[in-house]
Amino acid sequence: MRNFELETYFSKWEFTAKHHMTASDVQSMSIGALCGLAGIPEANVFKDLWLGYTETWGAPDLRTAIAATYDRMAPENILCFAGAEEGVYAAMRVLLTRDDHVIVVVPNYQAAETIPLDICDVTGVPLDPDNGWRLDVDDIRQAIRPNTKLVSVNFPNNPTGAVMPKEDYAELIALCREHGLYLFNDEVYRMLELDETKCLPQAADAYEKGLSLGVMSKAYGLPGLRIGWIASQDTDALLKLERYKHYLSICNSAPSERLAVIALTVRDKILERNRTLLRRNLAALDRFFADYPSMFNWRHPDGGCIGFPRYRGQGDVEAFCTALIEESGVLLLPASIYRSELMETPADRFRIGFGREGIEVGLDAFREFLDRNHNTLSV
Repeated sequence: MRNFELETYFSKWEFTAKHHMTASDVQSMSIGALCGLAGIPEANVFKDLWLGYTETWGAPDLRTAIAATYDRMAPENILCFAGAEEGVYAAMRVLLTRDDHVIVVVPNYQAAETIPLDICDVTGVPLDPDNGWRLDVDDIRQAIRPNTKLVSVNFPNNPTGAVMPKEDYAELIALCREHGLYLFNDEVYRMLELDETKCLPQAADAYEKGLSLGVMSKAYGLPGLRIGWIASQDTDALLKLERYKHYLSICNSAPSERLAVIALTVRDKILERNRTLLRRNLAALDRFFADYPSMFNWRHPDGGCIGFPRYRGQGDVEAFCTALIEESGVLLLPASIYRSELMETPADRFRIGFGREGIEVGLDAFREFLDRNHNTLSV
């Protein structure tokens, strides 16, 4: 298996950088803060909790709470995982064989490409940076082969923040239905759309062979729980995934399941808190990038808590990001982290996150770096 470039990069910098400006999650909270939001005494949460094995599918009340976030799902349509990554890995390993073919949108979270590439033939289809990172469904149509098994998309997209127009998404579902293809949608940023009218139907609700990937980490800002899931109407596929999970995590953490249930009971409060933070941080990013129009092209993402601006300064974006972290402690993800083996990808971009508290302090350090090096960095 190929190195996971994002995690390799983070292993060096994520917990040592002074200003983590490329985080892919929303600001987290303490157990006490979560319990306070839910009106539950913190001391009672784990007092009588049995610390034995839990159900492989996930606790019944957890699956019920997750199912309630969908329109058509019941608890039997939910299979829990230890985070989203385990769900991606299990789905690709179970649903694909060496004789199959997969279509993947690019750019994307690396695992969406590299795991299938380790199994079968994969074709990439681009998001168009000159058209708001829009996916052309005709590109999907032209990429379909007789042995195509699955289409993998990610909306809101990591790293661009793009969201498909609803009419395009309906066309994509109809295309998958016509050819009997699985549609796997990484939906971990859903409900963080800047314009809530752009929020897409979840694949599991909209399509009988749709698989929706969800997690407590991103939109809810609770990555430490390591609770993810796949929802689907295809219960036979879920059963196969559950059998595969026996070789992976086996089951989830009992304390994490309890905290996830609590979080989902106050889901609306958490999401509103997080969207308020994103709006405030986006305003700060707008002010920042407006001061450097010759160095950056900044476009508001449609959803999620990350963006993918273009670097227009002197030198390449790799050297720029390296100098920025080494000299000022400001961590960004350069375009090489999103390089694809399937096609050329933009080499002049970087990922910036705006889901954490304290963004202004990081932007101040970023600004000082730019002003100090302005003559050598400007075009």
